[in-house]
Amino acid sequence: MNRLDFLSSIGLLAGASVTDGLTGGGEKEKAPAKGKPVLTVAHITDVHIREGDDAPARFKKALGNIIDRHKPDFFLNTGDSIHDASYDNVVRDQVTAQWAIWDDCIKTIGKYEIHSCLGNHDMWWKAPSKEDDMYGKPYVVKRLGTPNRYYTVQKGNWHFFMLDGNNKNISLDEEQFTWLKGKLEALPEGDFAVMTSHYPILGTTQVLEGGGHSDCKALKNLFYKTNRVRLCLSGHNHLSDNTVYNGITYACNGAMSGFWWGKGDKDSAGPYFYQETPPGYAILKLYKDGTLENRYFPHGF
Repeated sequence: MNRLDFLSSIGLLAGASVTDGLTGGGEKEKAPAKGKPVLTVAHITDVHIREGDDAPARFKKALGNIIDRHKPDFFLNTGDSIHDASYDNVVRDQVTAQWAIWDDCIKTIGKYEIHSCLGNHDMWWKAPSKEDDMYGKPYVVKRLGTPNRYYTVQKGNWHFFMLDGNNKNISLDEEQFTWLKGKLEALPEGDFAVMTSHYPILGTTQVLEGGGHSDCKALKNLFYKTNRVRLCLSGHNHLSDNTVYNGITYACNGAMSGFWWGKGDKDSAGPYFYQETPPGYAILKLYKDGTLENRYFPHGF
């Protein structure tokens, strides 16, 4: 009996993911799901939309391709939607211009819902004052059309938690952690949870690039005790990685923008790649029994 057969026989691959060989993600693994998925979800992250490099047209083309090819039930977006509002030299007109491009591009998905997280580059911290309508997180919440900086969405027996890790040392603040704990403890038997955060909670990519949640141990412990979480999605590091720990898949799903829509540099494995990861998106297949698949697709635009 080889290692994969052995792990499957004792149930350790129940939350395993499918990875695309084009990303350097390793060998393909498939969850032992039964029947058809109850949800097909498109995950996009790190769009960093801006003028230049034909980025708006390329993003629109990628969104249209996702709909035509996969027909997802809805979209998840894990932040850095606009190129950047966080740098010290960014002025008001630059922020509003980037959000206007985002609004125009998102019209491409039409009737499809999109549920978003806040990315670290989405907030304008250099507004003239904290009382300015465009300062910080409330403005991003408004532009993304989300109910709060963190919230949850239920689809059947799957619950999607949109988290805000843009706090001290990349973590959940105490209020948010208490909310999350209560929500997970209240989930009924047979219901499952997907965590989405801009930053990776666990995985490989934060060792290589960009970092991740400093409260990863506290979150890991919470997930283990409540036994409802099956998948944690993130972006931030522009790299594709699937790590399975305690039956939970931690998936950092690359970046729609790849090398920020640019051609890349000497460390890029191909045009528009960031290191070994091409620009792309992920498709999730979620099953009623809590098993799942997560596959990264290069978009090629």
